[in-house]
Amino acid sequence: MTRARGTRTVRTVVALDEDDKAWLDRQAARRRLSMTELVREGVRLLRQHERAKASSPDDLLTRTRGLWRRGDGLRWQNRLRDEW
Repeated sequence: MTRARGTRTVRTVVALDEDDKAWLDRQAARRRLSMTELVREGVRLLRQHERAKASSPDDLLTRTRGLWRRGDGLRWQNRLRDEW
């Protein structure tokens, strides 16, 4: 099977609880997507989430640079350390 983006897909069978399957059907209908596309989207989001959790320390530093807005962060750290 081939999707529109040219990515090869593989058919698989997934067993779901009745409630989960019913929820998935409702979501697919509400969003006007096939259940298959909704599952693909869920897998993509889960992979993104896992990738984000596994970021390297350098990636984390890059993404959080500039978040501290209360003045000189080093001065604040040193003041806290002096309390020890």
